[in-house]
Amino acid sequence: MEIILKQDMKNLGEKDQIVKVRDGYARNFLLPKGYAVLATDSNRKVLSENLRQVAHRQEKLKTEALGTADRLKAITLVIEQIAGTEGRIHGNVTPLQVSNILKSQHGIEIDRRRITFNEEIKNLGSYIALLNLHKEVKVELPFEIVQKAK
Repeated sequence: MEIILKQDMKNLGEKDQIVKVRDGYARNFLLPKGYAVLATDSNRKVLSENLRQVAHRQEKLKTEALGTADRLKAITLVIEQIAGTEGRIHGNVTPLQVSNILKSQHGIEIDRRRITFNEEIKNLGSYIALLNLHKEVKVELPFEIVQKAK
């Protein structure tokens, strides 16, 4: 019997995949639990339309991410921090700070969870933030930590 999976199933397949299973497994487990639907002609048409819409949405998100990446390539952030005499800063520079500076100074809104650093930032100097804008679009954003004027 052919079915369309409604969610990822270990050792069986991924969501929206059409798989062939034994009749009893489908009738007694997959269909009653809502893990799958029968692969009828109408369900196949609905599946293909849903996949087409998802692909269109993903392409739109990727295009927006590429546009944001182009804008970010021209930016070098400067973050002011209070530091000691040896250049060691008080506290940490966090992804939230980078996100807030991008939003306030450049009008680019990026979720703080999409920003990571290669290393822990404890001293003045130049660093790189890794921005994950889309699963296929990643950008390295250089930034500099400078002494805050007193």
